[in-house]
Amino acid sequence: MRPWRESDAEALFKYASDPEVGPRAGWPPHKSVEESLEVIRTIFYNDTTWAIELKGAGEAIGAMGYLPCEGNHLPSREGEPLVGYWVGKPYWNQGICTEVLQLMIDHIRQTTEIKR
Repeated sequence: MRPWRESDAEALFKYASDPEVGPRAGWPPHKSVEESLEVIRTIFYNDTTWAIELKGAGEAIGAMGYLPCEGNHLPSREGEPLVGYWVGKPYWNQGICTEVLQLMIDHIRQTTEIKR
């Protein structure tokens, strides 16, 4: 897990333009590198969303993040964060999101007041 960078726009587009990736995560496939850059700038660039990068690879292959449940239209329990994630299709079913989710849970426990 690492922060998103504007230089990730091409990698983001490579995976987020796949019509099987975005809709499963609740968003339409990206149509251009410029759109991916705008997503980085307006959605991914925050303190609770990270790029997923394979160790030593230098390329973002997905994203994971969390947000408070308050004010959200998604099913949730009060005081629990909502977690969202996606990874590029070539990396499906390899346990990557499971590993990153554990890292994120550890981070939340160490840096926030969220209890569960």
